[in-house]
Amino acid sequence: MGPLGLGTLVVKPVRHIVHVAELNDVESAALGPLLQRVATAVTKVVQPAQVYVCLWSHANAVPGHLHFVVQPATEADMARFDAFGPALQMAMFREGAVPDEVAVEAVCRRLRAALPGSLDEV
Repeated sequence: MGPLGLGTLVVKPVRHIVHVAELNDVESAALGPLLQRVATAVTKVVQPAQVYVCLWSHANAVPGHLHFVVQPATEADMARFDAFGPALQMAMFREGAVPDEVAVEAVCRRLRAALPGSLDEV
């Protein structure tokens, strides 16, 4: 997911919505368990100090497609940027460094193996 580091994933509804309040009952019931599964896989693969799960839905100050960012917050990144939480994300975006494509492919293979079953069921 761009400059947010290896292992960062996006979870989003298939249907286009811009507000959590627009989730239907089926989507809403599936969201919590899906976020937990993804966060568990990120934890297993990256072994961060924490996994951030945050909702983003703006593009150029206009609500866009609803999506949740699942980001491993590693001790190394927090030390490197001397930041955590939203300040860490802002620092990573400011720097703009994108992980190496080979490293991204490798972590994706490990994440797929840690996420058994389909993620397209929601």
